[in-house]
Amino acid sequence: MSIRVLLREYPQRSIALVTPSHALIFRHSPTTNDAIANGSLISVQSPPPRTSVDGAAAPRCMVEFSDVASVDLSDYRTLSPLPVHGTLGLITINNDVFLCVVTGAVKVASVRPGETVEKIYGVEFHCLNSSDYDNTFSDNLDPYSAGEQDYGSNVSRRDPLLEHPCVELQKLLGNGSFYYSTDFDLTNRLQDRSTDASSFDIDNLDSSFLWNSYMISPLLKFRSRLVKREREALDSSGILTSAIRGFVLTITIPSSSAPLRTTRTGLPSSLTLISRLSCRRAGTRFNSRGIDDDGNVANFVESETIYWSPSVVGQSDPSTNEKPSGICFSYAQIRGSVPVFWEQSAGLLPGQQKISITRSAEGTQPAFDKHFTELEQNYGAVHVVNLLSETKPGEAELTNLYRYGVRHSVLNSRDNKHSHDHELLRETEFDFHAETKGPNGYEAASLIRRLIENSADGFAYYLSEEVEDPVEDSNEKPRHRTVVVLQQEGVFRTNCLDCLDRTNLIQTIISQMAIESFLGHREEHAASDFWMRHSSLWADNGDALSRIYAGTGALKSSFTRHGKMSLAGAIADARKSATRLYINNFADKGRQNTIDVLLGRMVGQTPVYLFDPINDYVTSELSKRSSEFQSTQTIRIWAGTFNLNGRTDGIEQDLSSWLCPDLDPSQQNPEIVAVGFQEIVELSPQQIMNSDPTRKQAWERAVRKTLNRHARAAGSEHYVLLRSGQLVGAALCIFVKSSVLKNIKNVEGSVKKTGMSGMAGNKGAVAIRMDYANSQICFVTAHLAAGFANYEERNKDYATIHHGLRFQRNRGIDDHDCVIWIGDFNYRIGLGAERVRQLVKAGDLESLYENDQLNLQMVAGLTFPFYSEARITFNPTYKYDLGSDVYDSSEKARIPAWTDRILRKGTNLRQMSYNCAPLRFSDHRPVYATFQCTVSIIDEARREALSREIYDRRQLEVGGTIASGQNDDTDDEDLLGYDSIEAGLPPASSDKRKWWLDNRQPARSDLKPPQKTLIPNPNRPSNPYTPTDEPDWVTVPRMTKPQQQTTKSVAPPPPNPRNSNSSSTNGTRNAPPPFNPTETAVSTLSKNLAQTSLNNNSTASLPLSASDRRLSTSTISSTSKKAPPPVARKPIHLTSSRSSTSSPTLSAASTFSTSRSPLPSQQKPRPTTADHTGFAPPPRRISGAGPPLGSIYGRRDIEDRREVSTAPPPPQPRRAHRADLNGHAGNGTDEEGPRPTLPPRRPTDLLGDDNTSIGNWVALKPT
Repeated sequence: MSIRVLLREYPQRSIALVTPSHALIFRHSPTTNDAIANGSLISVQSPPPRTSVDGAAAPRCMVEFSDVASVDLSDYRTLSPLPVHGTLGLITINNDVFLCVVTGAVKVASVRPGETVEKIYGVEFHCLNSSDYDNTFSDNLDPYSAGEQDYGSNVSRRDPLLEHPCVELQKLLGNGSFYYSTDFDLTNRLQDRSTDASSFDIDNLDSSFLWNSYMISPLLKFRSRLVKREREALDSSGILTSAIRGFVLTITIPSSSAPLRTTRTGLPSSLTLISRLSCRRAGTRFNSRGIDDDGNVANFVESETIYWSPSVVGQSDPSTNEKPSGICFSYAQIRGSVPVFWEQSAGLLPGQQKISITRSAEGTQPAFDKHFTELEQNYGAVHVVNLLSETKPGEAELTNLYRYGVRHSVLNSRDNKHSHDHELLRETEFDFHAETKGPNGYEAASLIRRLIENSADGFAYYLSEEVEDPVEDSNEKPRHRTVVVLQQEGVFRTNCLDCLDRTNLIQTIISQMAIESFLGHREEHAASDFWMRHSSLWADNGDALSRIYAGTGALKSSFTRHGKMSLAGAIADARKSATRLYINNFADKGRQNTIDVLLGRMVGQTPVYLFDPINDYVTSELSKRSSEFQSTQTIRIWAGTFNLNGRTDGIEQDLSSWLCPDLDPSQQNPEIVAVGFQEIVELSPQQIMNSDPTRKQAWERAVRKTLNRHARAAGSEHYVLLRSGQLVGAALCIFVKSSVLKNIKNVEGSVKKTGMSGMAGNKGAVAIRMDYANSQICFVTAHLAAGFANYEERNKDYATIHHGLRFQRNRGIDDHDCVIWIGDFNYRIGLGAERVRQLVKAGDLESLYENDQLNLQMVAGLTFPFYSEARITFNPTYKYDLGSDVYDSSEKARIPAWTDRILRKGTNLRQMSYNCAPLRFSDHRPVYATFQCTVSIIDEARREALSREIYDRRQLEVGGTIASGQNDDTDDEDLLGYDSIEAGLPPASSDKRKWWLDNRQPARSDLKPPQKTLIPNPNRPSNPYTPTDEPDWVTVPRMTKPQQQTTKSVAPPPPNPRNSNSSSTNGTRNAPPPFNPTETAVSTLSKNLAQTSLNNNSTASLPLSASDRRLSTSTISSTSKKAPPPVARKPIHLTSSRSSTSSPTLSAASTFSTSRSPLPSQQKPRPTTADHTGFAPPPRRISGAGPPLGSIYGRRDIEDRREVSTAPPPPQPRRAHRADLNGHAGNGTDEEGPRPTLPPRRPTDLLGDDNTSIGNWVALKPT
């Protein structure tokens, strides 16, 4: 799929990777802080950018993945003219963030049909936060130069104006040693991949072989947070690229040379070799040696030989109409440096590089054990092939340490009399140089065959068949499934000093042995032309791995390629040795640094943090509302176990009494049938080593034939084989109804050996797991240690299987919703033979069960913890005489026992029946159980609709603040959907999103004063942690409300006098009540003040100081820090001229019915005459020391600005004169008539009760 790289410069620099259907857009966030990166949820104002040297700050980028139709790309221009094949990820160098894209790739392999591999030969790095490097790459790169030796040298004829900081990385990634695939998981071997060929799950990538894991990890984390629909769209777009380093090549085998005869004449088969170099201890030859404390070794490579052939003659099954369409063989082996702590200096003399041991044998053992324990978990039993010389002192010392480690390994613990039963590590020492010194030369290396052939037979190989299911409708496309026939159960670990030349030659021989074993089981053989192609493939592999580690091609490759050593080959080896000396001494240091940068191992190097605010929020909301799209469904499961005793005569018998017993109709025709076999082959010394799958396939056909015969009779759909697995004698086959295949995914299999040194494996377990809808189900069949008294050995076998059996992504048996164990567990009844036979005859199963070893061990918690078994209602199933119901009548007279059992675990599992069947061709009786399993079903359509609804709503809330948005003033951090860190607390706030602003409105405080008369003390410091003596609350007594007059002819009375007995908390005067526009107190007070006149007619209006010029409303203070309330309108006769002055008898309601005038600060000054004067009240007084309370409340007092003609002296201290305050001295008349006289008043000052005198204030007579 073609991918374009587009750039937008303004308003922010954004880079988009665009496919025909979707776009992935990146935008750097230069101003956001590192609150998320360091785990803090505190918002801080943008700090200065921190250098990455301190390792604390991760560069952050916003990312968005969306449909092309929903993104405006009109502002973008093409950044790279070259076609792009995907991105390897993001990397930070010198505080700049770079996006790495693959610009050159060529197809080199086709593993199976539809599975291709590309080799990378060109990459580009585009800077997300700067345009300085946009055109620096095309300056000095020669596409025809031998690039594999260039990176790290940094030599150029001329220095460009600005050298791109990623030029060395570009040389490394483009040198032809990196490969990727968009069709399948290239980091895992075939056996560890899902059998569903159509699924490529990025979650299953093996990070130890993923070389761009450091760069791609931010994108993988982003992908994991996407909803399922978008995650699948991102995977199918091919934008994300997973790269391995090593070697991949496919050679096509023409039908004339193919070792298997095919029905499709003319269709070629293919031979592929994939070598994956580990990145955990990556480096160059003399910079990376030995092991580290985590158990990782240098130059660790997994090499997998894969042979695919179209359908094979004679393999179709007429009973089921299934057509095999292909067969696939796979065999893996590994190489790696000697797993001890050692170093080697480069040196200029060949063969004189001194080896130095850096840690004692005892100090090495923990790391040694970590290494081999991980190998055993991943591959099974391990057979070491050590090719070091016994005569060279340095190599001999390494061999001694290696031998010590194997002898003391935890895999070979010998803590009981069964000294060899649990050995999982074996060593073969083969001095390659000594063995090949003779006249036969390198041909003598084939002597290794006889030393390892037993292990090679025991390890077997991986084999799968592609099956084409029949379809009912002719218009429907046939479905293809992969059925696993056999699995590889162990691995060879080969090493020399460098793990290059000698190792590659021996691994070629081991690969040939595995293919010969595969062909031998099918009674086929390969021609010499096939083996020549095989040898050529391995020679190319050796050269490629040698160039990566040592700088040149492999030595001895001439012999590997042609089977003999020529003079030209010897000269070529000498030239390669000289070149290695130069590169190892002068170029490897730079190469090592470049590798460390790529893998993110430099000090202070931090990965980029990617976030998508909207999708992160949607994922969080969906998890909270899962009940809206999730439901349950009950399915039926049949599980059975049968120890066949190696018999084949039962294949033709009727198995219906076991597979289709006469049960309640609700338990018949189950959706899943799990069949476990033990001793499917006779466990003779010859058969123990043989993993021939033909016997298992014969039993599979017999079981399927029986199931489908009953399904047809019941009118139900037919059964298909989902997957099977085999461990020599143990086999597990899972059959499912064809209609439920659509509900099943992620089917995986695994095996675990426990017996015969773990190498030959006559005891062990086979497991198959699956996802049925949204529930995880695991089936395990096991054959545990035999012997009456060996119950502790059986307990140990269970522990080995439980802890050691692993599926993909390191998933264990316990990591499932329900688990069913079926098998021959070999636990016996702890009574004498005669006593047991008597109890069986008497039908006293309770007494037998009380002495059952498995029951006793489970009650004691020593085996199968948390598992349950249904009540046993059938007789012991072992050991019978063949063909009869008589227990063992031979000389051994074995005690009857319930060796064959079925155990379960899971809250969603309910057992319905438990019984045995009367099949008599084996010395065991088959056992079966039926279950009802409640599985979780997700309504994808409902979930998708809910996801889209949440997405659209969130997008409206945050607007255009996404990676492709146009907003340039946003702080990206404000978009993150923070969650509360604890229940009851609000989510964290940021500069723009504050928890105390709900929908942009102030939050309502739930805090209430202790008493009604208390308010928060405004004198307290704003910082609550500042020490202060101020109380939290202060008392402000209120005035009582005045009586409202309803008669317009009489002027309203003045306000009631203040209570003179009230006390103030902090020494201030009592504050007047708050403003209330519905009451008449303000207008009444204003009119009364205006009608109070002075006696001196010649005196003009008084000039007031700024602090004293207050309207009466300014003394009415608020009890909170909100904006002041609206100002009361002045009386009509004060706000207009004489000619338009209204009667002062207007009610308050009519006064406020008119529109409000502007604030005094916005009004023009009005002329004032001597006969029409209003005045503000005298200044307020403080009765005690301290700051005035009113001055704090009245910050925004409104001044009455007037033009004054004279400046009379300020008012004197006043006293209460009854005549002046209770009425006018003269006849109050104006143009509209006489003014009404004021009612009598008590001698009380409006603003205080002090005894100061008014003095010299007289009433004015209106004209």
